[in-house]
Amino acid sequence: MTLPLPDLGTLALAAVAALLAAGLLAPIEALGWWAGWFGSEPEPLTPEEPVDPSPSGWLVFLSGVHSVGGATFAPRERAFLERLRAELPDIHVIEVFPYSVTNRALTGQRLFARFWRWALARKMSRRQLAGIAGMVINFRNAWQVAVSADRRYGPMYDEGSADLILRALVRDGYLRGSDAPLVLVGYSGGGQIAMGAAAPLAGRTGRPAQVVSLGGVMASPRSGEGLARLVHLRGRNDAVARIGAAFFPGRWPWVRWSTWNRLKADGRIEVVDLGAMDHTGRAGYLDDEMHLPDGRTHQRATVDTIVAVVRDALRTVEADGGGQPS
Repeated sequence: MTLPLPDLGTLALAAVAALLAAGLLAPIEALGWWAGWFGSEPEPLTPEEPVDPSPSGWLVFLSGVHSVGGATFAPRERAFLERLRAELPDIHVIEVFPYSVTNRALTGQRLFARFWRWALARKMSRRQLAGIAGMVINFRNAWQVAVSADRRYGPMYDEGSADLILRALVRDGYLRGSDAPLVLVGYSGGGQIAMGAAAPLAGRTGRPAQVVSLGGVMASPRSGEGLARLVHLRGRNDAVARIGAAFFPGRWPWVRWSTWNRLKADGRIEVVDLGAMDHTGRAGYLDDEMHLPDGRTHQRATVDTIVAVVRDALRTVEADGGGQPS
């Protein structure tokens, strides 16, 4: 028996109330981690499972706001990562969950884990309320992006993000002090998390990080410290990335004194046009059915561009013999 849905007015009020509540609670996890109340654990100094042979570089993928844990469930993202690994056999590719500074999946050991498991199952079922369940997940994670971009809470959130990225790297065999380049690839809201984590991560590793934003929703960086280069990949049909740029004044082109525009002028931020691509779904960056005029699928073109950035980072390391964060 199917229960009747509430009227649209009730649903709208409940959605607004949930959105406001999520915004009020969004900084709690980062503040709790910073204060040492929870989520802190000793930082590993040596790899648990050393990678053999040692990779030439490391790539950390930070998924979009639809994700609920460290391993993506989205078929297009899984295919995208498999293709990246095939194209970069000498680069170790790992994933982290960017919307929790404690790296706890929404469906893991959390107070509301049962609700998030229900929301994920409902979203994956594509049945009644699937769209609403997906929106709830997106809104929850979008608030974490806002925390990272916030001038008050952002530094704490970014320190936590850098900590969880480094712990994930070390667990997979990363050796601190290595000259191997580190590339952070942030999709959608993951672009802000990757950019924010660059500076504190550079302080921990002794090397600046390369950041690739795939349709990233990002504020202007607080500083260029620890950021070797940021490549912002943007599709012409990506309304989400355009709205994100319009939302943050530091991204406006006439605010020439902002860190974003100063780094663009210096060549440390590069915006790359990927063609007529959308943010997600069919015709999105990871779609392997839609084709560009040159015959490549959207996913193929996206992978080719990221591979070129990683290869350029490798050549830079070989040319300068290493380097320190700027």
